[in-house]
Amino acid sequence: MTPANLEIFKRLDKATKGLEWMSESDYPFEAFIWEFGEKILLDNEAVLKITKHPLDTPIKVIEFERFFQGVITYENWDDAEDIDIVKRYQELVRIMKEYLSNLKVYKVGEIEIHVYIVGKTNTGDYAGLATISIET
Repeated sequence: MTPANLEIFKRLDKATKGLEWMSESDYPFEAFIWEFGEKILLDNEAVLKITKHPLDTPIKVIEFERFFQGVITYENWDDAEDIDIVKRYQELVRIMKEYLSNLKVYKVGEIEIHVYIVGKTNTGDYAGLATISIET
């Protein structure tokens, strides 16, 4: 892993420690770096291959901003713990925007959906976060 990519990995890993994606079940985030030694175009097929899902697995691409909208916005009923979680998500979004470009969210599968929040590093590799979202 290049030093620049290692820095991104550490920042993402630290920002998500103890933070879980909230769905019908809550799942932690895992930071990742995808280094290939060559430049590849990240499309649906590439994501399925990289993540070892069958090529016929349903996949949806969601806008980065839209994906995080519900967790970076304060609600009137938020208590102190909720406010802390919103602040952590806001910081996570800020870090991802600072270090990564062309951010996209790939939702792979149905019901137990594997979520890959991916952006391009300044070295031309890809980095981001993976989690699971249960959506029935």
